[in-house]
Amino acid sequence: MVTTQDMASRDDVRAGIVAAATQLLREKGANAVTTRAVGQAAGVQAPTIYRLFGDKDGLMDAVAEHVMASYVSGKSAVDVGTGDPVEDLRSGWRAHVEFGLTNPELYALIAARGSRAPSAATVAGLDVLRRRVRRLAAAGLLRVDEQRALMMIHSAGNGTILALLGMPADKRDHGLGEAMLDAVLNSILSTTPATPDTSTNAVAVTFATVLPELPGLTDAERALMAEWLHRSLTHPT
Repeated sequence: MVTTQDMASRDDVRAGIVAAATQLLREKGANAVTTRAVGQAAGVQAPTIYRLFGDKDGLMDAVAEHVMASYVSGKSAVDVGTGDPVEDLRSGWRAHVEFGLTNPELYALIAARGSRAPSAATVAGLDVLRRRVRRLAAAGLLRVDEQRALMMIHSAGNGTILALLGMPADKRDHGLGEAMLDAVLNSILSTTPATPDTSTNAVAVTFATVLPELPGLTDAERALMAEWLHRSLTHPT
């Protein structure tokens, strides 16, 4: 029978291993994070690591999730907004780029997940971005649908960080992040926050944002209206 004390002890051991691996990764790079080195740093034997994480990949996923969880928690804590959805998005973008450049080994580890399912922390990070994009849509500022805007910002942010990490630190173009964000915003925004666009697409995007909260409609009616809006927004002009 597993007691509460046993579970707490297991969680403590697991947390200690993740902390040791994270410190090794930050100080010495990914190649230094071996099960032997992590075991020595955490004061455990290799079988304990395999029992808790399955293999080294499982351990590295846990490290990535731990770091991302801490980062996402910090973003969420300050995600109160300035009242300007565009400026809020800029603030989040700058924080994300700073995180990547400050934690190159960790960011490369997160980016190397490939086709594997993203960690819960990565999904949470996307949810933070999704909320910022939703505020743009609600303000009538998007000329593309929310999902397209989300993926354009997400892809551009990751690409910018990886491109900068691929350069020597003293050769990096420190204006690249802002230039990339401006390019994306020029593609997805219909106008400035002060003058919401009344073009057909901007109105449709805004309407799609508030559709789930419209009173007096059945779920079937909302689904049908959402289908019409999606068809209109994705129809080539």
